[in-house]
Amino acid sequence: MKHLYKQTGLNHLKRREGDADDQIPTHTRTPRTPKTLPRPLNYLLREQRLLFVFVGFLLATTFFLVQPALLRLGPVGPNPLLLLNHNSHNHRHLLPVPAGVRVPPRRVVVTGGAGFVGSHLVDKLLSRGDDVIVIDNFFTGRKENLVHHFGNPRFELIRHDVVEPILLEVDRIYHLACPASPVHYKYNPIKTIISSSSTERNDTHYFMSLRSKLNHGYKTNVMGTLNMLGLAKRIGARFLLTSTSEVYGDPLVHPQKETYWGNVNPIGVRSCYDEGKRTAETLTMDYHRGADVEVRIARIFNTYGPRMCIDDGRVVSNFVAQAIRKQPLTVYGDGKQTRSFQYVADLVDGLMALMESEHVGPFNLGNPGEFTMLELAEVVKDTIDPSATIEFKENTADDPHMRKPDITKAKELLHWEPKISLREGLPLMVSDFQKRVLEE
Repeated sequence: MKHLYKQTGLNHLKRREGDADDQIPTHTRTPRTPKTLPRPLNYLLREQRLLFVFVGFLLATTFFLVQPALLRLGPVGPNPLLLLNHNSHNHRHLLPVPAGVRVPPRRVVVTGGAGFVGSHLVDKLLSRGDDVIVIDNFFTGRKENLVHHFGNPRFELIRHDVVEPILLEVDRIYHLACPASPVHYKYNPIKTIISSSSTERNDTHYFMSLRSKLNHGYKTNVMGTLNMLGLAKRIGARFLLTSTSEVYGDPLVHPQKETYWGNVNPIGVRSCYDEGKRTAETLTMDYHRGADVEVRIARIFNTYGPRMCIDDGRVVSNFVAQAIRKQPLTVYGDGKQTRSFQYVADLVDGLMALMESEHVGPFNLGNPGEFTMLELAEVVKDTIDPSATIEFKENTADDPHMRKPDITKAKELLHWEPKISLREGLPLMVSDFQKRVLEE
């Protein structure tokens, strides 16, 4: 019995092992299909990948074909939606983005933003949706020019002199800080020429020691520009310098093109402003070439409009204030010297067009309409008081005989030109002056 039990158990074990062997498949791996196609193509054909690629290509093609039509149907403005991007040098460029995509507003600093031109520029930037920081020491600027923005969360005002360094995080720097009228820039000529620039290197110690010797006469053209250029370099911001037609001096070429190097008296009473701005242009281009800073240079011709300083020595404001006060209009020399006058709104449009373009400049920004001083006096009389008289005085030193911009470059590259004539813009300035003169 014991032997029979063992034999039976052995047979049972063999049957189980036989059953297990029967369950083992004859081939343990599925044979590979022969490679008849290259691997990349075989990859695309699997799992309908080629179909997805085709559908994606079709959608992208449809988007780029339909987008221009959608943009034409949508609201058209002077400033399309823009997107900030950084390249390898940490500079910020503008790239178009599709309609309907919301982009964050740019942070913009405007030095001299409480002044005549600066305050109008601030108005336009805020209306566009930018965040604006104004830096001004109120030497010529007025808080009244900006009071309507107080309380706006996108507006900041800093009382600061650009001669002193300042650190801000912004995308754009409009550098307007500098006395621009003869009364102001002749008041302290050393301050005028120094304030256009500033420095961030070891030569700061030299300038600081010099400034301590000159006291308050160290403010406008040189140190201010260098400080703002240094800021632009550190944070990768785009920098715009507002230069002047005065860099042409008493020109021997008429009208003046940007390629003209000028005829400036380097030791005259106006040289603090003329040479200060020429130096500021030099510094701006040196930072562009040597430090790869994105810069723009605008050469501004005579500009008028509301918020100009009364009695600042500029011919339009002088004539308007004198006519309102029933005083004779003062004409220096024989009155045959010529100027070109642009309304401030046209200038602001030009500055913004230049800043958002891909062109360095310099660009002349002015109205090519040319008037003699006697013709301007007649326009002011017709606008304010036809009975006003004209009084002739001896001409000032180094007064340019001719001034007219050639704006061909701005027309072609910036698609900009002034739209408001003198007879259209002057009444707008007169209304502002009448209110302010009566308040005096």
